[in-house]
Amino acid sequence: MSSPFSVSNSIASVSGDLAPQDATWFRKIMSDCILCPRACHADRLDGGMGYCGQTADIMAARASLHYWEEPCISGTSGSGTVFFSGCNLRCVFCQNFQLSHENYGKTISVSRLSDIFLELQEKGAANINLVTGTQFAPSIIRALDLAKPKLQIPVVFNCGGYEKTETIRELADYVDIWLPDLKYMDSSLAKKYSSAPDYFEKTSTAIKEMIRLTGGLTWNQKSPSMLDRGVVIRHMVLPGAKEDSIRLLHWIRENLPEHQYLISIMSQYTPFYRSAEYPEINRRITSYEYNKVVDTAIDLGLTEGFMQERSSAKEEYTPPFDCEGI
Repeated sequence: MSSPFSVSNSIASVSGDLAPQDATWFRKIMSDCILCPRACHADRLDGGMGYCGQTADIMAARASLHYWEEPCISGTSGSGTVFFSGCNLRCVFCQNFQLSHENYGKTISVSRLSDIFLELQEKGAANINLVTGTQFAPSIIRALDLAKPKLQIPVVFNCGGYEKTETIRELADYVDIWLPDLKYMDSSLAKKYSSAPDYFEKTSTAIKEMIRLTGGLTWNQKSPSMLDRGVVIRHMVLPGAKEDSIRLLHWIRENLPEHQYLISIMSQYTPFYRSAEYPEINRRITSYEYNKVVDTAIDLGLTEGFMQERSSAKEEYTPPFDCEGI
């Protein structure tokens, strides 16, 4: 499916929103892109596409209240979720493949993105949830700067985990809650399903940095079940890969500081996109597979966090990407 929206070769919609000093910094970053571990060095400023499939222009496909994140993120009012186009991973089972692989979305300016944040706040969003936004990190920073005088809710950075520590540090003053995936420990699985054999190396380092920067968990004083600051590590159990999940849990227990993060063990895997090309993952996980992983987490004392009912593995939990709110 091709996008009905054109990708502009001009950066006027982005750099036109920036102060001169910010525009200089933006041009330097985007003309030789090294925002993520791919370090593709694409000149995205001149219309070139990075590994993520995006130029310098911001593209997004939906901005709306989302009720299906972890309870400490969605609460009862919903998370103000902005789904960005493009991705630095190539997950063959991606449920958001229209955005991550097919680059569906609409081009918007920095000022429009800032307005979207405030509109979501006005709708009662518990937070601003930036989904797969690494490729637009410099523009997101500027949009948050513009919104900052009026924005009074936390900012969530919801990502695949495959991040550079340098980019995380640039975002540190803007992000309150990090919501990274930790998909694999086995490099062969990461290569086969996400084209990222160094996934664990990069993601484990990034998550350590996220925890260091947030300094632990901070809960909302008025709504104690809502997270104001911290890290929630997501792991989705894959069919036939429970042993890798168990190895990941052991790594978490042995390498991350206690009580400084939450863990979310997800059962929602649904065969999407190119899953049919890989028979071993072209099914949902079994109760045995999921329960084995959850039991290991409990045995290891990893009980601060969340688990899912297997009924979560439904396509209806994936929102329609129709440019609502964009």
